[in-house]
Amino acid sequence: MKKFSAVLLTTTLALGALSACGPKDSGSSSTGDSDKKPEKLVVWEDKDKSAGLKPAVESFEKKYGVKVEFKEMPLLDQQEKLRLQGKTGNSADVITSPHDRVGPLVTEGLIEPINVSDDVKKMYTESSIKALTFKGKLYGLPKSTETPVFIYNKKYMKKAPATFDDVYKFSKGDKGGAQYGFLANWTDFYFASGVVNGFGGYVFKDSDGTLDPKDVGLATKGSVDGLTFISKWYKEGLFPTGIIGKKGGQTIDGLFGEKKVASVMNGPWSFKGYKDAGVDLGIAPMPKLPNGQEVKTFVGVKGWNVSAYSTHKKWAQKLVEWITNKENSKIRFEKTQEIPPVNDLIKDPVITKDEGAKAVAIQSQHGIPMPNIPEMAEVWDPGANALQLVATGKQEPQKALEDAKKSIDENIQAKHSGK
Repeated sequence: MKKFSAVLLTTTLALGALSACGPKDSGSSSTGDSDKKPEKLVVWEDKDKSAGLKPAVESFEKKYGVKVEFKEMPLLDQQEKLRLQGKTGNSADVITSPHDRVGPLVTEGLIEPINVSDDVKKMYTESSIKALTFKGKLYGLPKSTETPVFIYNKKYMKKAPATFDDVYKFSKGDKGGAQYGFLANWTDFYFASGVVNGFGGYVFKDSDGTLDPKDVGLATKGSVDGLTFISKWYKEGLFPTGIIGKKGGQTIDGLFGEKKVASVMNGPWSFKGYKDAGVDLGIAPMPKLPNGQEVKTFVGVKGWNVSAYSTHKKWAQKLVEWITNKENSKIRFEKTQEIPPVNDLIKDPVITKDEGAKAVAIQSQHGIPMPNIPEMAEVWDPGANALQLVATGKQEPQKALEDAKKSIDENIQAKHSGK
């Protein structure tokens, strides 16, 4: 989801002129709403994921006597179709989207806030609810979560190290016989952010769940400390020169699949490929940083959102609550392997017996939601540029991050000041 979402954020800016097409926020729609039980609700599900939705739909239909029609559609296609066809009535009552699309979708007036009890919110991890919150309002309930974790080859490591001090010593030593002890694409801001956040840096200041794009924290002491920690892995030759820039992840995947690397930082999207390559895979939460803090990785959440065009928003919300409850979230995991951010399920054997799911669930509790405001689109390139300049020895962390912050501030002012 992380790569897909970053592209979507950038794409949204080009569609800003279409924002007037949607019914504006919030709580009401030009299409009206009705408490009357509908004959049918329409749901758009993610590609190749309907096996996890079908049992929940069938039980909802049985309980409430409301027909639910669902079909699979790529996430970007869902939003485009809602944008273009919402007013015609030929669209969905419920869609699914990555949480970092929430801000842009709200800005365009395409999704509706929901009103659920505190008991419902408490069912889910705090980070997953926070991820779907924009300007103090909740815009959906979570279906799945993902975040980078520590992945290792049991041929070289008997168990995951508890700290990055241990990882560093292992990488400086015999590496268990591997060519490299640990690799991470820390010139990609998505992956490096966990270290920066863990040292006390931040992208946007978080004030009670509201992100402030006027307060960019990438030149703070914490951010500089985080990038300084990252830089030593490059300066000391612990990372090969090939893991710079966009192709760095491919290089890491290749080396790990070839069994030349003892451990890597990567997400659940990589598990299958590594297993198919014959790696004796171990998976754990990220080791603690030298300051004693957790690596605060970006957490990605996919959620179910109520369309602002739905004429049955209350029933659409009822459906969202149903398909994300504990029972149906468990079924979804069993059918699709999408990891549910449901508190009671994190300790359920269905999760704890799955090493990868358990690691992602635990690490998601340590992480923070990837910022879901439109201004995040201005962070990725300057952030990556700063990381690459430091990794290649062309700039020191303080200067690189100051320049990145300046660029981000200027781009936000130029592209978002009128919103």
